[in-house]
Amino acid sequence: MKLSSTAENIMTQITDKKTKLGDLRKIANVIKKDHELALELWSTKGYLARQLAILLMDKKLLSEEIIDGLVSDIEQHREDEKLQLIDWLMANQLAKDKRTIALMESWENSISPLQRRTFWYHQARLRWVGQTPPPNSEELLSKIETRIENEVSEVQWAMNFTAAQIGIFQESFRKRCINIGEQTGLYKDEMVAKNCTPNYLPKFIAIQLAKLNK
Repeated sequence: MKLSSTAENIMTQITDKKTKLGDLRKIANVIKKDHELALELWSTKGYLARQLAILLMDKKLLSEEIIDGLVSDIEQHREDEKLQLIDWLMANQLAKDKRTIALMESWENSISPLQRRTFWYHQARLRWVGQTPPPNSEELLSKIETRIENEVSEVQWAMNFTAAQIGIFQESFRKRCINIGEQTGLYKDEMVAKNCTPNYLPKFIAIQLAKLNK
C-alpha cells in the first residue's frame, strides 16, 4: 500500500527506538479517530506503527473478519511485541464495544493461541478493573484446573493471571486459587526483578492482598 503524505509524516516521527507509548498516545490524541489512516499504518508491519494504528481504529468498523486478520498479522511479530500488540488491541478496541466483547468471549476454544489468551486475559481484567466479579468464577477455575498445564505458554500465563485475580477479589475461592499454584508448581522458580510481582499464585495473591490491605 502506497502511504499518504500524512502516514509518511507520522512514520518519520515514530521510527526512533526512543518512542514511548506516551508519545503514541499524544499523536493519537491530536488525530483522534481515523480508520483509513490506521489501516495505512498497520500495512507497514512496523511495531510502533501498529500500536498507533490500534489507537486510531474505529471499533464500529472492526468486523470479525478484520479482527481475525489483525490477530493473524500480530502472530508474525516476535514474542514480546506479539503479546503487547494483542493486549493493546484488547484494551483499546475489543473491550470497548458489546459486539467485540461478545466476540472475545467466543474465543475460549479458538485454534489461535492469541485469541485464547485474550479470552482469559479479558476474564481476568473484568475482575481487576474494580467492578463486581462476573458469576462464572467457579466455571473458570474448573477449566483452569484441568487445562492450564497442557496449554501453550502465552495462554497458560493468562489462565494463571485469571486465577490470581479470582483469588485476590473473591475470598471464597482464594484457597482454591492458591492450591492451583501449589499443585502445578507453575512459576514457582521464576526469577523476577525487584519490586515486580511473581506469577507463582501463592506469592502473587499474598503480595496483592497486602497491597490492598485485605
